[in-house]
Amino acid sequence: MIGLLAALSGCYSGSHPGRIGSDAPDFTVKDSDHSVTLSQFRGQVVVLNFWATWCPPCIEEIPSMVHMQTHLKDKGVVVLAVSIDADDAAYHKFLKDYNVNMVTVRDEPRKASSLYGTFGWPETYIIDRKGVIRRKFIGAVDWTSPEIVDYLTKL
Repeated sequence: MIGLLAALSGCYSGSHPGRIGSDAPDFTVKDSDHSVTLSQFRGQVVVLNFWATWCPPCIEEIPSMVHMQTHLKDKGVVVLAVSIDADDAAYHKFLKDYNVNMVTVRDEPRKASSLYGTFGWPETYIIDRKGVIRRKFIGAVDWTSPEIVDYLTKL
């Protein structure tokens, strides 16, 4: 019983994810279209999103993410969407069907998401202009909400 209570107390300790306040681990992903390195976006606020075409919450948040990217790119906010899809054709069809106009790359071996310890999708990290992780979101987010837009533009 004590072991169970000790294990549960970690869940309710009020702590924040371990990577918050740390430098974002750099990575390079190369797919059939291009190669993307996280550090190439240094100086911008990066919304690093790990997602998949078969993930219902990912599909739910994509329209608001596309909208946010369109409206905040002039303010130095960039979305880097890293897909874990194995099916290249499904990935490309999704990008076309949802008019995805963000920086996207397909990481089938999941090397980048493993580097971040991601095991559920979508999972999103907010990285400031100096390359430091400031926030982590698990699950679908409304990227057009006033609170999110305000937060991103003030980083």
